[in-house]
Amino acid sequence: MSMNVATSNDQARLLPLVVVLIALALWWTLSALHVFPESLFPSPVSVAKGFVEEFQTGRLLNDLIASLFRVITGFTLAVALGIPLGLWLGHRTSARTALLPAINFFRNLSPLAWIPFAILWFGIGDVPAIFLIFMASFFPVVLATIAAVASIPSVYFRVAQNYGYRSTELLTQVTLPAIAPQVITALRVTAGLAWVVVVAAEMIAGRDGLGFAVWDARNGLRMDLLAVGMIVIGIIGVVIDRLLVQLMKIQSVRWGYEQ
Repeated sequence: MSMNVATSNDQARLLPLVVVLIALALWWTLSALHVFPESLFPSPVSVAKGFVEEFQTGRLLNDLIASLFRVITGFTLAVALGIPLGLWLGHRTSARTALLPAINFFRNLSPLAWIPFAILWFGIGDVPAIFLIFMASFFPVVLATIAAVASIPSVYFRVAQNYGYRSTELLTQVTLPAIAPQVITALRVTAGLAWVVVVAAEMIAGRDGLGFAVWDARNGLRMDLLAVGMIVIGIIGVVIDRLLVQLMKIQSVRWGYEQ
């Protein structure tokens, strides 16, 4: 059994690496064959040089910090406000009936549609990007929490009441552990959306950040730097998702995935 587990773990580490190597080989081959002009399709070597250039000037690190600050701030605000609101609406039928259409309405609005208002209200810089990330994250988090609360079997609450649990204990011992798997999955999806939104917001309403760097490279016809920005954006998105996956390993959460 342990040997099978070890083999599975080795494959989980090896297979993604194989895919990356195949993609790099295909990229290098297309570049070497000059299927596309170098100005439109930079080679791996030119992108690597661009990465070194951006790192040495310090711009890459500054842009990365700026983007992460905006995403973390907007996403944290959305989670801090969205989960409590979702918990409250999940237990209040009349309030849920009244507010759910409005929440669904705003959830279905593209976050990018808020860009003109964000610029007019907050100008250029951190605040409009944080606002857009909040708007992109808040309503999905609220809806996911409502759905998770609604899916809790009523027998859980009846048993808890038989044991004398009151409001605070019901929340911490029953509701939160029961909804954690669904909410964590929703947070992973929403964090990915937030990361996409910050890039788009920085292209239009930013003066720095990875999105602005990509747009600036495009305007300067530096396709190598554009590719650098795209690669970093993708890697950071994967890292954010992997960090959120670690929440699933918490013992009080793990049981929900094993049911």
